[in-house]
Amino acid sequence: MGREILTVVETVSNEKGVSREAIFEALEQALVAATKKRFYEGTHAEEAQLRVEIDRKTGDYRTFRQWTVVADEDHEMPACQDAISDVDPAKWSIGDVRELEVESIEFGRIAAQIAKQVIVQKIREAERALVADAYESKVGELIYGEVKKQTKDGFIIDLGDNAEAYLAREEMIPKEILRPKQRVNAILYNVNREGRGAQLLLSRAKPEMLIALMKKEIPEISEEIIEIKAAARQPGVRAKIAVKTNDHRIDPVGACIGMRGTRIQAVQQELNGERIDVVVWSDDPAQYIASALEPADVSGIVLDEDARSADIIFATSDQLARAIGSQGQNVRLASDLTGYKLDMMLEEEYRARQQNEAQQYLDMFVSRLDIEEDLAMALVEMGFTSLEEIAYVPAETFDEIELDAELVELLQSRAKEAALTDALKQQENIQEPSADLLTMEGMTSEIAYSLAARGIITVDDLADQATDDISDIEGLGHEKAGQLIMKARESWFN
Repeated sequence: MGREILTVVETVSNEKGVSREAIFEALEQALVAATKKRFYEGTHAEEAQLRVEIDRKTGDYRTFRQWTVVADEDHEMPACQDAISDVDPAKWSIGDVRELEVESIEFGRIAAQIAKQVIVQKIREAERALVADAYESKVGELIYGEVKKQTKDGFIIDLGDNAEAYLAREEMIPKEILRPKQRVNAILYNVNREGRGAQLLLSRAKPEMLIALMKKEIPEISEEIIEIKAAARQPGVRAKIAVKTNDHRIDPVGACIGMRGTRIQAVQQELNGERIDVVVWSDDPAQYIASALEPADVSGIVLDEDARSADIIFATSDQLARAIGSQGQNVRLASDLTGYKLDMMLEEEYRARQQNEAQQYLDMFVSRLDIEEDLAMALVEMGFTSLEEIAYVPAETFDEIELDAELVELLQSRAKEAALTDALKQQENIQEPSADLLTMEGMTSEIAYSLAARGIITVDDLADQATDDISDIEGLGHEKAGQLIMKARESWFN
């Protein structure tokens, strides 16, 4: 019997490349399952706790039944539990495991069948782990394989050495057709270590595919003379890639395109004719955006770096149409590439918008500060857009429009008064938190008023919230928010 087990371990280990220890553990699990099936009928088969110990040198094994010592009130499963009152308290404590050697099952047909199932599962897990280990470091790289077969939603790609990958239809270039035995390039974008689903996931549609192909075709990129900063794609149609040179003697765009476009054509051919624009990256956002919108000529750019948005101004409708591109391709890719929301307009549209905004500020300053239109216009031209700005800038700021000290003092005093009035009105619109919310255990007045600002006035209002709804309030956080909500819900259960 011992020699038979050692033979199984040695054979499977050599044939499948699985460690001997993993096979011994699988056999121990199989023997436990077979023993339960043979000796413990009914519910006891599920409840009984067994342990099999195989001698790694001889192959002989012993079987032990186990009982966990529990408190008398927790003694609900006699098949695997001992009540503390039924054992020697000098020898055993709650939580201890009492073992008794029992009869071992022979390594016969049933045990062998169960062992085979367990070993097959272990082998699958080990093989998946080996594949994951082999390909984990290749995420983001170009993978070359052969189409093995088609599934309902994609293709199985044979990578060789017993490794297979999955290329889903949504990760393919639209309208491309793959056939069995066809060789294909794709980017490895994920390694799934879980036991379910495809393990190696491929894509031909992600921007990383374009980046990997550029590295393959252009030595200056792989040698880091030229650096890829970003890429955006509409797969199979058009793409933009931003590059930067680390050697001022080398033109990054020319190096990427190659003599007569040979380098970029090789990439385009692999991507089913996808048109690729090579853009010079710049650390100046305005310059970068202008380059990304080529071939259109931009007249002006107004940036809002906090909002990551930009107004793009064009002199003619032809240039505006060129910047937008067919079905919005050009501007959409430029926005993806730069990370900015781009608002396109003609110069007359921009001037009209500026005039409208300026008029709104002018009217506000005239009415709220009780000043002449000429002075209000001077403030607008200086760039003021709010009462707070006028109220709290240094007095010398107004030297530009040559106001005397008394007028500056009067102007800022009126601005402070108007800003304070607005703040008080806003405060009046915020409801007060109820007394039960303010006095609830764990609540602070700062948190209560912050909740009230969101319309959460009572304890019942708080009880209706989800943790994520309020966890962003300063001083709360996810854990504290959950605790307060559960406290508020106590009345539901009482």
